[in-house]
Amino acid sequence: MAGEYCSSPEGTGMLFELLDLLIGIAFGFFHKGKEDYKGLLRNGAIIGVTVGVIFVFVINILVPGKTGISYGYLGALGLILEILIFVVLFFAGSFIGDWLERVFRK
Repeated sequence: MAGEYCSSPEGTGMLFELLDLLIGIAFGFFHKGKEDYKGLLRNGAIIGVTVGVIFVFVINILVPGKTGISYGYLGALGLILEILIFVVLFFAGSFIGDWLERVFRK
């Protein structure tokens, strides 16, 4: 009965969140200027919101129910919460990428 709701194999529920984190790490790693946290935060917010909106709408329209956490039952507030989760993941990834840049480029 569990397979009725999900046509894909188990464990694919958080692929979009992982992809968002990896894009954030790449952004932080390739962002010019070490320790420019204000610029990283500003640019990360712009790109994070954009990527978050795209991912949330792709997930909700093309592959509904394929995220690790879903607030679809809350309507518009649920969409905003999902976008904020993607933005936070992107921020975390960008700061991890900036840290990796400092470690590897010394």
